[in-house]
Formats: sequence, structure tokens, C-alpha cells
Amino acid sequence: MNIIEFVSSNLSTFLALVATGIFAGILAGLLGVGGGIVIVPVLFFLFQSFGVSPESAMLVATATSLATIVPTSISSIRSHHHKGNVDFELLTRWALFIFIGVLAGSWLVTRVEGTLLTLLFGIIATLSALNMLLRTNKPAFFQQLPNSAGQSLMATLVGFFSAMVGIGGGTISVPLLSIYNYPTHKAVGTAAAIGLIISLPGALTMLAIGTTPVDAPVGTFGLVNVIAFACIVPLTVLFAPVGATLAAKLDAGKLKKIFAVVLLITGVRMLGQLFL
Repeated sequence: MNIIEFVSSNLSTFLALVATGIFAGILAGLLGVGGGIVIVPVLFFLFQSFGVSPESAMLVATATSLATIVPTSISSIRSHHHKGNVDFELLTRWALFIFIGVLAGSWLVTRVEGTLLTLLFGIIATLSALNMLLRTNKPAFFQQLPNSAGQSLMATLVGFFSAMVGIGGGTISVPLLSIYNYPTHKAVGTAAAIGLIISLPGALTMLAIGTTPVDAPVGTFGLVNVIAFACIVPLTVLFAPVGATLAAKLDAGKLKKIFAVVLLITGVRMLGQLFL
């Protein structure tokens, strides 16, 4: 089978991956969510359509998502930095602890069942969606960030849970920073940089020490599927600056609510697949 026949016979799959890349890139720039919150569930359900088990599909989706976030984060960081929305002082305090959390989370992914990751992703997606829907324009719980010990714990947990479920950190860090009255645009821009600290070591760890499942989709090395990576990445890199530009110009409140509803449905569906 030549390349043209291969593409034509899998056209719907390629179109789904292209659409995922565009949507994930815009969201990465617009909301600082790294794109993984979209990529993981799409790949999870897409891989299962190829006959991959839910457990293996979740493992490969998680690792592949982290790999795609690396170039997306770099593109998004550049756009947000030009607008002055990356807090490098915060990153300096958080980077080491995020890295420690990522290493622990990435190692654990290579040792646990995919069902645990599905459960964890479903919970995080559902809670994140509810936070977007219910806490929009609500006052912050605290007026400033906690002391250094508290911030170190926050950073470690952001790195750990983000690596565990294949997201770039914005899904957790942006709401977390908002609780402490941290400026939203700074939180979104800084989340893009946090995404790079999470995704690069996380993806390399899962690529190097992850054991490829026997039913993994074609093109999987370690736990990373390079075909999905190659289809998604060019679009996320291209469209992340578009999202960053929109973030600086638009009130993203309505867009966040629409995304939150979609995310809530996705999270509930993933949980439902486990328990129903």
C-alpha cells in the first residue's frame, strides 16, 4: 500500500487528528490549557476505534499528548511573552518542584493500569469544567499566594497530576492561581511555560522507559504514538499564537463556558465508560 492509498483509507482519522490539532492549539493560546485536555480524550476514543483496549488507549493517549504539548508550549510561550504575560519570577520558584512532580508522575504512568489514568483524567476534567462553569467572575478565596512551602507543594502537585493524565498544567494551574487572586492573563501566559516544564521531561520519560502495549496502535514507540504526534503538532504550533492573540483581545468568559460544557460531557463519558 503506497502513501496515497494509506491516507485515503484512513482519511477520517487524519481529519480528526487535524481538527484536534487546530482546536488544541487555539485553546492552548486562549485558555493556557496546553491542549492536552482536548488531545487526551480524542486520542483515547480514537485509538479504541482501531481495536485498542481502553487501558492501552489511555496510556498511549497520555504520553502522546505530553509529546505534542512540547512544541505547542514553545509557540504559546513566545506569543504570551511578547505581551508581557509570562511571570518568570513565579516560574523560577516553581520550576524545580514542578519537575520533581513530573518525574514522579511520569514514572508512575509506566507502572500503573490505564484504567487508573482514565479515572484520574475523568475526575480532573469534570472538576475543571465545574470550576469554569460555577466560579466565573467569583471573588478569589485568598488575596495572595501562600508562603514558599505552600507554593512548593502546589507546584509539585501541578507537575505530578498533569504528567499523570497528559495535560500541560494550565487545566490545574490556572484555576489554582485564580483561587489566590492571581491575574488571569498572567496565569494563562505563565501556564504555557509551566506546560513546557511538564511536557518535555514527561514525554521523554514515557518514550524512554514506557513499555509499548501489545495492542498499541501502529507507530507507537515506548508509549508515544508518532503518527498522531506528526498529524497534530504542526496545527497546534500554527494555531497557538492565534489563541494567544484572541486571549489578549477577547473576554473569554463565554468561550470558557462553552469549552467547560464540552469538557464536562467528556469527563463524565470517560467515567461512565469505567463504571457503566
